Amino acid sequence: MRAVVFNGSELEFRHDFTCPERKEGEALVRVRLAGICSTDLEIVRGYFGFRGVLGHEFVGVVEASSDPKWIGKRVVSSINFAPIDSPVLDSSGAEHHPGRQVLGIFNRDGAMGDWVAIPERYLFEVPDSITDSQAVFAEPLAAALRIAQQLPIRPDSQIAVIGAGRLGMLVAGVLSLGGAQVTVIARNSHSLELAKQWGMGTGMTEQVDSHRFDLVVEATGNSDGLRHAFRIAKPCGTIVMKSTYADPAKIDLTPIVVNELHVVGSRCGPFAPALRLMEHKSIDVLALLECEYVAEDALLAFQHAQRPGVRKVLLRFSEPSRSA
Repeated sequence: MRAVVFNGSELEFRHDFTCPERKEGEALVRVRLAGICSTDLEIVRGYFGFRGVLGHEFVGVVEASSDPKWIGKRVVSSINFAPIDSPVLDSSGAEHHPGRQVLGIFNRDGAMGDWVAIPERYLFEVPDSITDSQAVFAEPLAAALRIAQQLPIRPDSQIAVIGAGRLGMLVAGVLSLGGAQVTVIARNSHSLELAKQWGMGTGMTEQVDSHRFDLVVEATGNSDGLRHAFRIAKPCGTIVMKSTYADPAKIDLTPIVVNELHVVGSRCGPFAPALRLMEHKSIDVLALLECEYVAEDALLAFQHAQRPGVRKVLLRFSEPSRSA
């Protein structure tokens, strides 16, 4: 099959990659669209030492399954898979299972190929009202929702999101649904235009006052964002870390002690609520769509996705059927 593969030193587009073998309890999904995420870009820079097929944001159609109810269904999936004999019966808990696989990130080939094998218990059917281009955002939108699972979000809180990129804007959109005033902070004014359109406060990174916010979410994708998060959080405030990066961060941790900051790591989140938000049009995910490339142009697509300020770049592997 065709696949986007990282071999440990360079990114390749392969026409001869071995199709995934569907095991008992798994579905074979024909991929329609896959999204390029910041984690994919960091893997190419060496993050997590992953080798194999990239991609964990996707939408596709089930072509083979142990359970006939899935055949022909349009699906997305969670990305953390506990072992098949694990007592975990749904997606909750798999994120931290010691034997987990992570789609396209750790011990599991991802979805940037013609087919991907997914354990059936991690599949989610996509409602007809959600387009393929929207459905690709299910995983990052779920990750944005994770913060509200971890922390009580008060409507009177002063909240800052550092980073106006793909994930940062989804986080800002989700946190604003509860009525809180959210300020999106970035290094250049152009990247803040969407935040202004969504009715959010905005600020330039170097100009925001210190010790101003109760809750700060760091979603820049670089360690410098964390430094600013420490600076602008109020004493006894909370910082949520959403970024992962290949290079080790060199950060002075003294503010955590001096200002008694609470630091929370935040990763993957719930898919069903993410799909409901899109179904109800609560978050305009298509505003974050940059462009779509055919699969054969994957290397060009990755180059595009690496440019500063670029939104979501998609890879098209197959077209919807005429009956879809």
